[in-house]
Amino acid sequence: MGNSAASVGRPRQTIAARQATAFDFALIGHQESWRAAADVIAVLRGPERTPIPVDEIKDILPWIPPRAVCHVNVGSIAEAKACGFYIDSFIPPDRLEAAYVHENIARVRAAAACAIKAGAKIVSLGGFSSILIEGNFDQLPEKHDTVFTTGNTLTVAFIVQGIQKMCALEGRELSRSTLLIVGATGDVGSGCARCLAPLVKRVQLTARNIERLRRLAAEFEVDGVQVEIATNLQQFSAEADIVICAASLPSPSLLLGRIASDAIVCDAGYPKNLSPSAEMPDAKVFFGGLGQITGGMRFTPDFHGVLNRHPFPDVVHGCLLEGMALALERRFEPFSQGRGFITPQRVEEIKSIAARHGIYLAPLYNADGPLDRVLYSQTELSRV
Repeated sequence: MGNSAASVGRPRQTIAARQATAFDFALIGHQESWRAAADVIAVLRGPERTPIPVDEIKDILPWIPPRAVCHVNVGSIAEAKACGFYIDSFIPPDRLEAAYVHENIARVRAAAACAIKAGAKIVSLGGFSSILIEGNFDQLPEKHDTVFTTGNTLTVAFIVQGIQKMCALEGRELSRSTLLIVGATGDVGSGCARCLAPLVKRVQLTARNIERLRRLAAEFEVDGVQVEIATNLQQFSAEADIVICAASLPSPSLLLGRIASDAIVCDAGYPKNLSPSAEMPDAKVFFGGLGQITGGMRFTPDFHGVLNRHPFPDVVHGCLLEGMALALERRFEPFSQGRGFITPQRVEEIKSIAARHGIYLAPLYNADGPLDRVLYSQTELSRV
């Protein structure tokens, strides 16, 4: 096992060895499935080597230290360019539970140290990396000239845009809707609540911590928003017709149960929130928080379709795109830090920055494939 792990973890040519100048950005992430982890390792080992079976990957991966696996170059419709690299923290997909939190924070710290050593100006934290660090920025190593962002503000922007687009496609009026947010007190959930609460008829918030729920609800009650809170989803009525799933779950295990039969459901989790066994035959489910780079993106070595496993080209999670957008804008600042500070004003600001460089909401899709074309034709047909 030791030799196998060493052969995977030893870069053929390190980022530091190829570095001529400081990098604009770094991206820290991890894979959400063993199949995805196996694909990353296969690229690192090279096409000349036989891929390692997934069962062996499960033994090897916990021994691989965080490391930079590829360069990432992005372009802008404003003719700007930014160069960076992706660091995989190699958090095992089956070790995202609370029992492994200290081990995983150590991995994110090690990944952050890689970014600092290579001279990245801004670092975006992806997936569970942002969840682990959003309330623990003091856990990161000494930063020198490197700044960190969770990327959650741009994630919220794309979730909100996705909800608005789905409502338009489905002929749904936000002002008449009941919005349910699962994971409402997290950074992404609370940001979505602040953006959408003024636009809907009623808000339902659920999370594990009742005190945080009460504080969040109090924000909206001051402005006259009709809001309900619960730590148990089953306490809510079946009236929610727009649902955002933004809980920090270690695996796709959420069963929504009591929602409107034709609800619009945004699964914004990484890993996904919704259980494959969730029965919602008439619900309109889409994966949220994703953006698309229209100015071009290049991986070296080529990780297209491996690091961004989406049915459309150059689609990336919003949390990672935030660092890229800020790098293209030459704004090397910790745009998203802490928990509960995302406001509609900040969401509009980062959305404008991203759009200026051709980073827009990605085409909508779910586990069954693309949604935009099918929904659009159905909407047009209904108007005839």
